Amino acid sequence: MSNAPLRIYHNKRCSKSRAACQLIAEKGVDAEIIDYLATPPSREELLDLLRKLGMKPEQLVRRGEAVFKEHYAGRSLSDDEWLDALTTHPILIERPIVVRGERAVLGRPPEKVLELL
Repeated sequence: MSNAPLRIYHNKRCSKSRAACQLIAEKGVDAEIIDYLATPPSREELLDLLRKLGMKPEQLVRRGEAVFKEHYAGRSLSDDEWLDALTTHPILIERPIVVRGERAVLGRPPEKVLELL
């Protein structure tokens, strides 16, 4: 796995995401940085990320976002409906997500990314 490229789904406005990128850079590891708000993952990519994370779609939802509070708070949605929400509103995707090979971690706290280095 150590030879597989590292990919980071990143939001430059997020302090945890910036901290994870800095930690990776300090370790001297090159990574592909994906601004997931500018280039959102497709539904298929989200499914692959969720599989690698071992998570359900609802677990990847940022509940503090205004979009969540306005459209989804208090609602019980199916996995498919949460996937629709995440693809429609990528700001709801928890970040950063760091992927290497067939593994992925959610960089909260940022030190979680060390598991992939």
